[in-house]
Amino acid sequence: MFIRFGFEIEIESGADVPMILALSAHSTLDARLVGEDRVRTEPMIPTREFLDGYGNRITRLVAPKGSLRLWSDCVAEVDGAPDPLVPDAEQHAIDAVADAHLTHLMASRYCDSDNLSDMAWATFGSTPPGWPRVQAICDFVHSEISFGYKFARSSKTASEVNREKTGVCRDFAHLAISLCRAMNIPSRYASGYLGDIGVPDSGPGDFCAWFEVYLGGRWFVFDARYNTRRIGRLPMVRGADASDVAMITSFGPYDLRLFRVWTDEVEGAPNDESLLEMLATRPESEPLVFPSSARVHR
Repeated sequence: MFIRFGFEIEIESGADVPMILALSAHSTLDARLVGEDRVRTEPMIPTREFLDGYGNRITRLVAPKGSLRLWSDCVAEVDGAPDPLVPDAEQHAIDAVADAHLTHLMASRYCDSDNLSDMAWATFGSTPPGWPRVQAICDFVHSEISFGYKFARSSKTASEVNREKTGVCRDFAHLAISLCRAMNIPSRYASGYLGDIGVPDSGPGDFCAWFEVYLGGRWFVFDARYNTRRIGRLPMVRGADASDVAMITSFGPYDLRLFRVWTDEVEGAPNDESLLEMLATRPESEPLVFPSSARVHR
């Protein structure tokens, strides 16, 4: 299966603004790529890419005064299989959790699992440990929280999501992560591309957040918003929570003028030449009125 993925973002600033961008596919993406998966700019300005501690590909630049367009467009060849389903994946005892994963048992900025511990044990303490317990948490978050861009708030914590019963995909992930950590299951935040492949069209494209849990010696994908195994998930970033992987971290103010994302299956079995020809022009796609999260440092 071939999936075309990319974005186009236009910003405007009144002065030069240093920025850190988490807008590239993750360094561990298991896919053959056709084209270039990197942040490109119009006008062309210097950029520098590095890997952070989570293996995320991060781009640094200084947005010049005026208008700047950021974009990427690429094709990934993937196996087309849905997210793995392993109902017998076992939960690790605390003393058997690898040192590297202990941090994913702890509370973090948006995943205040310490504030949800009593509620988590009261709600899920009788569920079988391991995969069934994580699935019960997904079922709970999916049924209890209402999705809507109007509910987005960059400072919202998991306990606030649980109290308000509303949020966007990152809030679904934060609450599920927090409940898993409260139940001693290592859990981390992830975000990336997820197109409407094998499911009804859901409207303008956007980046999507989900979460991953460590069971049976490996990390597994769970998605509390959709609560179903999906096809064509392309990870971009991972971290303790969204504070580690903001789409744009700016050290100064800017205005967002355009935001659109595409993640579309390419029909048939095209060769690389035809794919590169397709990538010569960016696709038409509907802009999103409410863009994904960003962060401003002042």
